[in-house]
Amino acid sequence: MKKHIVSILVLSILFISCKEKAKEEKTETATKTATEQVADANYTVNSETSLLNWKGFKPTGMHNGTVAIKSGSLEVKEGALFGGDFVFDMTAITVLDIPAEDDGNGKLKSHLESKDFFDVANNPTATFKITGVDGNLITGDLTVKGVTKSIQFPVVLTTSSTGIKLSGETFKIDRTDYGIEYKSQKFFDNLKDKFINDEFEISFEVNASK
Repeated sequence: MKKHIVSILVLSILFISCKEKAKEEKTETATKTATEQVADANYTVNSETSLLNWKGFKPTGMHNGTVAIKSGSLEVKEGALFGGDFVFDMTAITVLDIPAEDDGNGKLKSHLESKDFFDVANNPTATFKITGVDGNLITGDLTVKGVTKSIQFPVVLTTSSTGIKLSGETFKIDRTDYGIEYKSQKFFDNLKDKFINDEFEISFEVNASK
């Protein structure tokens, strides 16, 4: 009987000890996660792993592609995004929804580079400069074709294996604000279903390191 009681006591002690250890490990993990934050520093954008995505719409379908991020920097203070700027390489605009070997891909790319859209010959870059940060919303000046407008959109700042990652959730921009009026219903009548939506979608991922 004594052996039986002793066995029960030993099992109880072991169970309590394991439970307390698991609780301590859980608390330690939670504390580590809660206190982990982005290190304060000036980060340089990695142009090879950073990219802007675009998507345009029309009644008969849509097109999407990318624009290369040529250079940029991000400033972090007190664990949060404080400022930054980017330069976009408009000569590196791509079309993804049409196969690269298809003639339509080259035609659309050339049209986007023409004066109807981004006039890349005279405006090889576009820029964005952060002017304010409010929680996960950033405000900044976007300059396209020499026209600067203030825009605002949501972002997520996280740590990465090489530094930090700033992800821009999908937001919309009105192309006509930047003088891109081609087949816009604001400026042309009788387009029927041949118009192109004024708003296009943007999202991006910026990777940066110290």
